[in-house]
Parts: sequence; C-alpha cells; structure tokens
Amino acid sequence: MTAPVPLPFSEPAYLTGAPNPYYSPSHLAWQKACRAFITANLTTHALDWERAEEVPPSVFDTFSAAHMLIPALPGPLPIAWLKRLGIHTLLGGLPVEEFDYMHFLIHADEMARSGLAGPGASLTTGMAYGVPPIIKYGSKELQERVLPDLLMGRARACIAITEPGAGSDVAGIEATAVRSEDGGEYVVNGQKKWITNGIWANYATTAVRTGGPGPGGLSLLLISLQSPGVTLRKLAVTGMATSGTTFITLEDVRVPISNLIGAEGQGMKMIMTNFNHERLSIAIATTRQARVAVSSALEYVLAREAFGKALVEQAVVRHRLAKVGARVESQWAWVESVAWRMRQGEADMGGVLALVKASAGMVLAEAASTAVVLLGGNGLTRSGRGELVERIYRDVPGAVVPGGSEDVMLDLGVRELVKNYRKAIRKLEAGSKL
Repeated sequence: MTAPVPLPFSEPAYLTGAPNPYYSPSHLAWQKACRAFITANLTTHALDWERAEEVPPSVFDTFSAAHMLIPALPGPLPIAWLKRLGIHTLLGGLPVEEFDYMHFLIHADEMARSGLAGPGASLTTGMAYGVPPIIKYGSKELQERVLPDLLMGRARACIAITEPGAGSDVAGIEATAVRSEDGGEYVVNGQKKWITNGIWANYATTAVRTGGPGPGGLSLLLISLQSPGVTLRKLAVTGMATSGTTFITLEDVRVPISNLIGAEGQGMKMIMTNFNHERLSIAIATTRQARVAVSSALEYVLAREAFGKALVEQAVVRHRLAKVGARVESQWAWVESVAWRMRQGEADMGGVLALVKASAGMVLAEAASTAVVLLGGNGLTRSGRGELVERIYRDVPGAVVPGGSEDVMLDLGVRELVKNYRKAIRKLEAGSKL
C-alpha cells in the first residue's frame, strides 16, 4: 500500500505533486498503471525471491502475458511488429505509438522500486539489451524467424558481450566466428562471462570476431543457446542473486550465416548504440536503489532512539541524510533530463550517457554506505530490520561494473564531450569561411 504522505527522498518529486515539465497526462496515467501491476507482481515479493535466489518462472509468464516486458525496449517501440502480433496498447490503454523514453523511464524506475536490482533484471535484461539489435539491424528473414517469439515472451534472449579477458574493452573480444567451408555457417569458439539472464535464455545476441584485431573485426551474431557445443554455467556473484549471471562456453558451435545481425565488421557500432540504452537503464534503476537506501535510513532514524531521543534529532545524522539525499535528488533530475533528450532524438549522447551511468553508481555507493552506517549493526545483518539495506549495499558493484565500469565511463564521457566540442568548433569555423 502506498503511504498517504511519502517519506522525504522516497519518491521522485513529480510523484509528490511538484510541477514538472517532462510528464504529460499519458505519462502520469502510465505511472499509476505500472505502480499497481509491478507492486502486485514483483515489488512485494522481491525480497523473498532474492533470499531464495530465484524468481519463479511463472513471474516471467505473468509479465509477458501483460506485455510488461516490452516497455524495457528503447522508445519508440517497434510499432509495426507489435501491431502485427495484436499488441495495440500497453497496460492502462497506452497506445504503443505513444510510448516514448519518458514512459520507459517510469517503467524502469518502478521495476527497481523494491530496492533490489536482481528481481527486475531477471525479467527485463534480455528484452532490454538482447532484442533491440535484432529489431534495429537484423535482416527481414531473421526478424521473421525470431521476433514473434521474443516479443511475445515465448522465447528469451540475452546480450553476450563480456568475456573473461574483455570487459569494458569491447575491442579486445576474442571469441571467433569463422565461416565454414561451404559458406553456409559460422563456426564459433570462445567464452562469454557475467552474462545476465544467460542461464535461461534461448538466444544470445553475441559479439564475435569475424575479422582482424580491433573494433573493425567485430560482428554481432544471434546464437541459439540450445545448439550443440554450448555450455551454460550459473555464476555466484556479489548481490543480484536472482539475475541469472552466466558463464557461456562456445565450442565449435555452428550458426547459420543468416543469424548475422547487420553486416560483418559493423559489430562495434551496433554494440555502442545498444550501450546507450543499457547505460540509461542502469542509471534509472541505480538511482531508484539509492532512493530506497536513503528513505529506508530516514525511516529508521525517525523510529530509533539513542541517548534519550530519536536518532533524527542528532545533527550529525541529519547532516549525513542531507548530503546523500541531495545527491540522490540531483542524480534523478539529471536522469530525467537525459531521458527527455533521448525522447527528443538528440544525437551524440554517448558521452552524457556514460557519465550519468557512472554518476549513478557513485551516488548509490554513497547512499548504501550512509544507510548502513545509520542503521548501525542492523545495517550489517542479513536478516531483520536492516536486511534490505544490507542487500542494497551488496548490489553496489552490480551497478558500478556492468555496462562499462566506472573509470572507463568517466574517461569515455569526457573524451566524447571533447570530441563533440571540437567537431562543433570545426563546423563553426567552416561556416565562417563561406
């Protein structure tokens, strides 16, 4: 049940009645529909599922039946495909052609409202990152073959980029795809590691090396994970116990040439485009986790007494909450503005998205650490009053590393901003010479 008066820091300002230029009546109605559905089918059970380290498979079916995984796709949605499949509206009657990046923002925020990254990621990661390259770059034949099942939830996908020796350095990928003698297949060999949702996916949108070294030798290939030569092994990682993190081994896996996504050698471009959506997704969910950590800490210090009065009456406690709460609200304002810019179709967003993703991880780290300190011993305990905060603290690395590690994102962000600045200067100088 939603509290009649939300705790400070517990909700974005637009949900507390503050005016906001980004949200139309369509967005506000969508938020209410998302809140009701996701609360009933995910949020209220998320902690129990994270304890059990498994989200029941029936939950994926529930979300698929309600078409509530489709909003994890980038906006605008693949309208023609959805209407072919009989999907004309989303939850609450939202026409699919009206869906934009602000609707996506709302859905992603609500999916993380439990404060735990794993349960939501177990449902949406494949749709969010594995399917878009097929929609954007896949051949008509490939789309006809796989998209109906993927969009309807009859099959699941994952994105398989990272390898044991190549994480943020995508250009260092070593998995190879060599054409067979008859030219009809690729023979794939290599390993993929830390692949979210891989353990239960039917397909992996996979980065492979079809050419020489460096980014120009990379391609994307859709690999059936039921193929001979594919081995899947679930990995135990810090936090996100329910997300299905997987080690994939590919040994002489034969893949039809028609499963090539886009053209050979264009893999890096497609991966970078896909990363933009992934990094915004992570930033949204991570900021919500930070919000949950701060509001949980505030709830605790309002009730907890020490030295004869509530902890919130201690100036040092208020000071800690003020600093981290301000950072959360600032981060959310940035996330909103970036989502709005994505909605407007702004180009050259790679640098900004790298920075907003890195910043979100830093904010979560501060929020989780502050919450643990304020909860004291409870914040260190994997049960009882501080269990949620302790689990959020363990989720921090899962926000900082995937999608491009923090240091790499900070460097990439500035490099991209400088590149765009210099390009604009050159354009201005060229115009002045006309």
